Amino acid sequence: PEPASVIITDTAGRIEYVNRRLVEMTGYSAAESLGQTPRLLKSGLTPMEVYHGMWQALDRGEVWRGELQNRTKDDTLAWHWVAISPVRDQQGTVTHFVATQEDMTERKRAEEALAESEALYRKVIEASFDGICITEAGVVREANRGFAAMFGYSNDEVVGRPVLELIAADSVELVRQRLTQGVEGTYELVGKRKDGTKILLEATARTHNIGSRPGRLTALRDVTEKRQLEDQFRQAQKMEAVGRLAGGVAHDFNNLLTVISSCAELVLMDTPEADPRRENLQEIRKASQAAAGLTRQLLAFSRQQVIEPRLVSIEEVVATAEKMLQRLIGEDVELVALLNDHPATVKIDPSQLEQVIMNLAVNARDAMPEGGKLTLETSSVELDEAYARAHWPAIAGRFALLAVSDNGTGMNEQTRARMFEPFFTTKEVGKGTGLGLAMVYGIVKQSGGFIWVYSEPGHGTTFKIYLPQVDEAPAISQQAPTATSLLGNETILLTEDAPALRAAAHQILERYGYTVIDAPSSTAALTMARTRTGPIHLLLTDVVMPGMSGRELAEQFTARSPEVKVLYMSGYTDDTVVRHGVLRPGTAYLQKPFTPDALARKVREVLDSVSLLPG
Repeated sequence: PEPASVIITDTAGRIEYVNRRLVEMTGYSAAESLGQTPRLLKSGLTPMEVYHGMWQALDRGEVWRGELQNRTKDDTLAWHWVAISPVRDQQGTVTHFVATQEDMTERKRAEEALAESEALYRKVIEASFDGICITEAGVVREANRGFAAMFGYSNDEVVGRPVLELIAADSVELVRQRLTQGVEGTYELVGKRKDGTKILLEATARTHNIGSRPGRLTALRDVTEKRQLEDQFRQAQKMEAVGRLAGGVAHDFNNLLTVISSCAELVLMDTPEADPRRENLQEIRKASQAAAGLTRQLLAFSRQQVIEPRLVSIEEVVATAEKMLQRLIGEDVELVALLNDHPATVKIDPSQLEQVIMNLAVNARDAMPEGGKLTLETSSVELDEAYARAHWPAIAGRFALLAVSDNGTGMNEQTRARMFEPFFTTKEVGKGTGLGLAMVYGIVKQSGGFIWVYSEPGHGTTFKIYLPQVDEAPAISQQAPTATSLLGNETILLTEDAPALRAAAHQILERYGYTVIDAPSSTAALTMARTRTGPIHLLLTDVVMPGMSGRELAEQFTARSPEVKVLYMSGYTDDTVVRHGVLRPGTAYLQKPFTPDALARKVREVLDSVSLLPG
């Protein structure tokens, strides 16, 4: 087949000859073409400048070559590569023109498709949040806006820059090796922004030749925030697991402490003042009280301590604590209190807020062995969503802020990562339990707040305590009623699954004049209640027991005997009689470990109350 179509025209442009290839290309037969001009194929889409250039060349007697967009007989658009030459006679006069045409439609469509594809590709690349670059010999040759912005540069600044200038020192060797060896695949590296800050990046590299020269196409994704969130989630999981462990240990330990302290108190009651054994018994009591303090700290950390939150002014609590703090921190530490002129109201157990302040003050004192300055500052702040996202574990909202700052030794990153863990301490053996900050953490979390810590070695530490602020006025303190006598003659049904604790409580209650029936389980207690002929005035029950819980026992018991009052006792809390550590309305509760006096006082208080629900 003929590769090109041929048209011969006279000097006026009338077609005198066409070959078969032209018929195939245009759809016009020879008869339809002869006598016509090439305008027959004109589509109107070829720019007029092209035709002007063509006629100028032909007028000069030159050969013209160029692209024309023509239209075939069936109205199909076609691209033709055309060459037109003048034909001269022996005298040199132009007598005809010969035009050859090659169909380049498919090639043109492929070029247009490629151009569209490249344009789309560039739009996608530019719109991508990922940083994408092409490098050659370790130098950035092309980069999208995302790549430049990722490192804090403009596109002009980043193109032509050696890749290793964008890499932090701890990743330079890794990146150099991968560039040298041409390693493909995905890996993590630490980038360095224009301002010197570091970013954690996930890089995916592929070989991408630039013409005949070897190059690399690399896509970068900033995973800094993702890794931070993953680390925060793991830390939260760890703290939750440690909290559950601490709560369980405190529960079992409280049962043992109740037996130890109660038995010591009972023996003390029967021991004459002159008896030399009293001193040992008092030491047992003192040690059990100290141990009870440790379990309270464990429960505070695990957020399983029963609290009595009320509306208080954070400034009022700080002002009250300030009076005791100077004695606590010593004369060589200057105490400064900067209290907000507009007091902020929060809902918290005031005694626990005092514990937070005391623990942070002691922590600050120990960080300033040669003296220094301790500052307590309160204010009201509004945190937005953007701040909360950038400062885990912050949440958005309005908060009362208590900042406790010192100019002591400060903490390094490793210490900060573990500072709230129970039993973690940097102090010498015997100088601390490692529970102070754990207790602070638990109290603040249980009260709906969060903590943000700033610390650097040699530059001191600031603990910022954020507590949800409420619009109501602080509650007016009311003096709790006290029983004039702890003795009684009522009948008490005691339900406790720990034998030693049950025996100790039984003995204490009998000592104060009560008639006591004890049961090792809820099922046994219900059986005793059904078979007993006399009245039962109080159900004293453990909360967490195998099988039926104390709450379920109380509900069944009061369903048939609604006049019976209920007092719960437990070494730790679950959601049976409390919600997130807060007692349900109308619930009477005694925290283990307790002393004989505390048990007798609480029993008398419940029996003398007008009405207490089973929880």
